[in-house]
Amino acid sequence: MTFSIVAYDEPTQSWGVAVASKFLAVGAVVPWGRAGAGAVATQASANLSYGPDGLDLLAEGLSAEEVVSRLTTADEGRDSRQLGVVDSAGRSATFTGPECMNWAGGIAGEHFAAQGNILTGPEVVQAMADSWLTKSEESFAHRLVHALSAGDQAGGDSRGRQGAALRVWRAGAAYGGQLDIAIDLRVDDHRAPVEELARLLALHDLYFGKPDPADLLPLEGSLLAEVTQHLNRLGFTDLDTWAGTENFEERLVPGRLDPLILDQLRNSLP
Repeated sequence: MTFSIVAYDEPTQSWGVAVASKFLAVGAVVPWGRAGAGAVATQASANLSYGPDGLDLLAEGLSAEEVVSRLTTADEGRDSRQLGVVDSAGRSATFTGPECMNWAGGIAGEHFAAQGNILTGPEVVQAMADSWLTKSEESFAHRLVHALSAGDQAGGDSRGRQGAALRVWRAGAAYGGQLDIAIDLRVDDHRAPVEELARLLALHDLYFGKPDPADLLPLEGSLLAEVTQHLNRLGFTDLDTWAGTENFEERLVPGRLDPLILDQLRNSLP
């Protein structure tokens, strides 16, 4: 009762799942992943054990096709399951049991698998696949959300809209570098969940994105004076304390200034 895209990004060694559904908190059920192993989307009459069990098989080095075969062969309820998998090398596979509610199906291609059930029609999955293939210039997370949005605009879940989620795994990518979850965003109950997910991703970029070194400004002279004036206006004596208070510490670079930080300082109310 869901549509999703599972994918791999070779340049950043990332794995991700984007999903939407007329289902409360769909992000708690469908997307599973592990840095260095792969990612899984389990849906339709979802067998949640496909998530952790599939990741364990992927971590053993099995291909996406082999994982799908292992999971479904051992499951007597496989005819009502749907599954998308990408493995550590980006090989993909999708499975739709014959008893999944119409319309149901999937497309697997290089580094991605798109699938859905109870959709308005095959155009939903095709739109996701087309978007994925034509948006290669986008960052991985935005490419996933664009694909999800394309499926949503093509009709999406025939029952309506409720939840959406985006999860991306990359080694050491979590805040502080201790865990492997790069992005974990959920829209549990919303009239336009995919649009809301895109808004949350923009906020994630704002707070946790890294500045482009080419855009950094030397923090000296008149710029330093302006920054100091804004900090004093806001009741702070140094940039590090203000950035830590406002959750912008990931964008700090010693001796230089991210233009985004400058905009936030200029627009912050005292």
